[in-house]
Amino acid sequence: MRAAHLPDADAAIDRLTEIGYLNDERFAESYAAARVENEGFGRMRVLNDLRARRVSGDTAEQAVERALGDKGEAELIDAFIQRRMPSIAAAGPIDDERKLAAAYRKLRRAGFTSGPILSALKRLAARPDALQEPSEEEEPEA
Repeated sequence: MRAAHLPDADAAIDRLTEIGYLNDERFAESYAAARVENEGFGRMRVLNDLRARRVSGDTAEQAVERALGDKGEAELIDAFIQRRMPSIAAAGPIDDERKLAAAYRKLRRAGFTSGPILSALKRLAARPDALQEPSEEEEPEA
């Protein structure tokens, strides 16, 4: 949609802001809550998604903190595995290193940190002692 005159667009933006339709804080809170509750994503993924939508850093941080509430990362990882990776959750002790590596990568992309991911995967692995922290150059970006 285009405005014939620039002042018309400015007036429309002012009106939308006035009635609360253009509100970064409200958008960030709603978006973060949806990504955490519906998608099960972790802190880093939600922050990155908000920043990609040009939400300021402080606003994004506050929205993510409110969305996560008192949920710990380990709790979020377990819920993500149950909901989004049912074949891993129901498989029993996993002996296939490739499946564990794929699960690790998927959890990293979902915005979780390495330590809690490895703890969760060790509980699912047939040989938990074989799982090691990846080196920094192997660590994928979240």
